[in-house]
Amino acid sequence: MSKAYYLGVDQGTTGTTALILDDQWNVCAKGYKEHTQHYPKPGWVEHDPKEIWQTTQESIGLALHGAGLRASDIRVMGLDNQGETCVVWDRKTGEPIYNAIVWQDRRTAQVADRLRADHEGLIREKTGVPVDAYFSGLKIQWILDNVENARRRAEKGELMAGTLDTYLLWKLSGGTLNITDPSTASRTMMFNIHTGRWDEEILDLLKVPRSILPEIVDSSGTLGSTAADGPLGAAIPIGSSIVDQPAALFGQACFTRGAVKTTYGTGCFMLMNTGSVPVRSPNGLVTTVVWRLNGKVTFALDGGVYITGAAVQWLRDGLKIIENAVETEALSRAVPDSGGVYFVPAFVGLPAPHWDQYARGMFIGITGGTTRAHIARATLEAIAFQVRENLDVMRKDSGTAIEAMRVDGGAVVNEFLMQFQADMLGIPVDVPVINETTALGTAFLAALGIGDFGNLGEISTHWKLRKRYEPALSTDEREARLAHWKKAVERCKHWAEQ
Repeated sequence: MSKAYYLGVDQGTTGTTALILDDQWNVCAKGYKEHTQHYPKPGWVEHDPKEIWQTTQESIGLALHGAGLRASDIRVMGLDNQGETCVVWDRKTGEPIYNAIVWQDRRTAQVADRLRADHEGLIREKTGVPVDAYFSGLKIQWILDNVENARRRAEKGELMAGTLDTYLLWKLSGGTLNITDPSTASRTMMFNIHTGRWDEEILDLLKVPRSILPEIVDSSGTLGSTAADGPLGAAIPIGSSIVDQPAALFGQACFTRGAVKTTYGTGCFMLMNTGSVPVRSPNGLVTTVVWRLNGKVTFALDGGVYITGAAVQWLRDGLKIIENAVETEALSRAVPDSGGVYFVPAFVGLPAPHWDQYARGMFIGITGGTTRAHIARATLEAIAFQVRENLDVMRKDSGTAIEAMRVDGGAVVNEFLMQFQADMLGIPVDVPVINETTALGTAFLAALGIGDFGNLGEISTHWKLRKRYEPALSTDEREARLAHWKKAVERCKHWAEQ
């Protein structure tokens, strides 16, 4: 009997990963291609959608080559996306009318301020998210208002708009699929989490025509297929589409209420499964949809940190004090502590639980004895402090005890960071065998969508633990370090208000 092969495509902020797994859910091959980050103005972040389309094809090609397979050998594929990053393109030609505006982008901060003053309660109640430049509704509005003739063309039905899942599925299918799923729609600030539809009242507030937005479908199912005569050269069934962080939650088999995972990437994102009930957070977390299966919605609390891996990248490319991310582990171990240095990497503001669009990055505690080792260690510690802040709010707002945290993403190979994270949380941190849980999660969903799994319990059997980190700090020492971190955070707030 021939093997089945599954493809999970993770379109992330810095690049696209394609993961091929066999029917025993072992990794056969991986393809990865980076794409360019564009910073046209301070606080602006963009991607070239055409480059992302190209690198997506290339990453799939690399994975197929590595596995010795053809596209026609793939049983089903799934796609996950960056979430709030969005693009507007020509319905006939497929040409983007402007670069994709990335989730980190802050150009709409002042528009968000005005909208928040008048409509924060209404929007948060309907969508589960606060009014913030982070979410894609305001980015789409900006493109329509600032690209020549864009609004007129949108109203005439000549344009399409969506997050990168919609754009890539449209391209992969040869222009036949125009869809998104509820997890992605819930990151737009335009989706009503109670009705499961685009909210007409909010669309009117943002002046975004409903006609340019995609259809909302389940996160898993028989969604369509790639074009047989397209660049992949085969009609591969498409079985899932989902945001990257819910995909990682699914890949970590966090299917029960209270299960938590944190993904360490460009940013750092913690999700807690809250089951079929949306839990409102009075302390700044986002209430979000993580997936919809057979019409049934699962919700989560979401604590996002904008800059984590990107801060390490900045040490490498901006300050040039390291040559690669791996160096930070040895540097951090070379000193007993950070030497009193604290780093708040608020390059584009602070998300939950602060929601300060105008905070900016800051090192504090520097003395004549500060070395690059202290700087590197303070950068890694800042990641762990931010995750701890979100976990505290999650515990409080959910009323749920959290016994362990499952982690994934590139930074989990850094054993110093993972141990410090366990120390700061006071609970074990679990690293799985397959670290690419985002691509794995969308592949799991795709297999579920075509019936290769009968239920979520069958998927859980394929999650395997690689290493558990147990906390080693005393409670007093843990809380003392956190108190200093909080003092640092307060000093960087409201810096760029003018």
